[in-house]
Amino acid sequence: MSVAFLWIVTPSVEISNSFGFFDSFRDGNRPLDSSMPVSRDWGSIRAKKSRKQKWNPCSLGTDLKYSSVGGSGLESGSNFSVLSSMVANPAGEMATSSEQKVYNVVLKQAALVEKQLRTSGDLDVNPDIVLPGTLSLLSEAYDRCGEVCAEYAKTFYLGTLLMTPERRRAIWAIYVWCRRTDELVDGPNASHITPTALDRWEARLEDLFQGRPFDMLDAALSDTVVKFPVDIQPFKDMIEGMRMDLRKSKYKSFDELYLYCYYVAGTVGLMSVPVMGIAPESQATTESVYNAALALGIANQLTNILRDVGEDAGRGRIYLPQDELAQAGLSDDDIFAGKVTDKWRNFMKNQIKRARMFFDEAEKGVTELSAASRWPVWASLLLYRQILDEIEANDYNNFTKRAYVSKAKKLLALPIAYTRSLIPPSRTSSLLTKAGIET
Repeated sequence: MSVAFLWIVTPSVEISNSFGFFDSFRDGNRPLDSSMPVSRDWGSIRAKKSRKQKWNPCSLGTDLKYSSVGGSGLESGSNFSVLSSMVANPAGEMATSSEQKVYNVVLKQAALVEKQLRTSGDLDVNPDIVLPGTLSLLSEAYDRCGEVCAEYAKTFYLGTLLMTPERRRAIWAIYVWCRRTDELVDGPNASHITPTALDRWEARLEDLFQGRPFDMLDAALSDTVVKFPVDIQPFKDMIEGMRMDLRKSKYKSFDELYLYCYYVAGTVGLMSVPVMGIAPESQATTESVYNAALALGIANQLTNILRDVGEDAGRGRIYLPQDELAQAGLSDDDIFAGKVTDKWRNFMKNQIKRARMFFDEAEKGVTELSAASRWPVWASLLLYRQILDEIEANDYNNFTKRAYVSKAKKLLALPIAYTRSLIPPSRTSSLLTKAGIET
């Protein structure tokens, strides 16, 4: 299942996404090349300095051996609460266990950023603490992350060039880790991945956060999490999303699907907000900015799901709420048969409506980001949302036709995104947001 990365990428077949960024990693099936192990002692990192070195996102090291992979109906015109209960106000009557669980993570991440803001007044990076002999290697590690982004996420990469060097490199490092994680269950070695393998990948993540990176790409992220108030929980949750892909092929309700979307896509927004930065003049709460980032991740992943219905069905997977299918008079057999009927069109209209509601919610937070970070986020949001338009243009045939945004439409969207990125936070709307009032 394609993973959408939350504020970091625009929808192109090469990319993945973060507050909207890393487009779908799984849109491109080209894996990263082989990985170079590095000493687990951060103080004595050694590696060959070869620009031609190849990397493999699925290489967990020579010591990691894989064993075999052993709601209610949504009537047209109906109103369903999106973030008022799912994100912004999980204490409301409509909040579900999944929504509450995600909201608790949002609160924790927002608290980390607010602590940093109270300490320094901004999300400036911490000063470099580099041991002798490691500076050149660390620079090369970040450069390699940038090369990966430039190859697999061209539009996103161009957007990051508008950021400060520190933020740009940190986003590259997050992008690469997320891509490697995604390819564990959807890359060339996916058939050999087991829960045990993911447990080892998580242990490697914990080492990384403790300053013990295994290879050069890990080293870049290890340095990033020292410089920025980035917490490990969203990274762990993304790995949990990979575990879900191993054990589940269907989802009973949107509550279950929402949690999955958070794990594989919403997490990226939580990873990225501390790096993207919040505009100094913004009056919005940190929590509301995180909520918007989360909303864009959910919207992007729902868009992936709706675009890829036919491809996923070919792999025996259905990422659609089973209860809503039943209430629309549809079954799994209808999905596998791949026939576009009036029932299917009506079902899709409601699914698309829900995704657009998440996009609408995400827009509220984009202008609150630091000025240099807004353009790639707006580009991601505008371009990814157009995929929904293309599904409609295909008469809701997402069984045999792949909805994609043409290069011409992408080019037209980029200057619009840039223009929107120049709009500063609105003090009035921000204060209303802070007070919990809908605008």
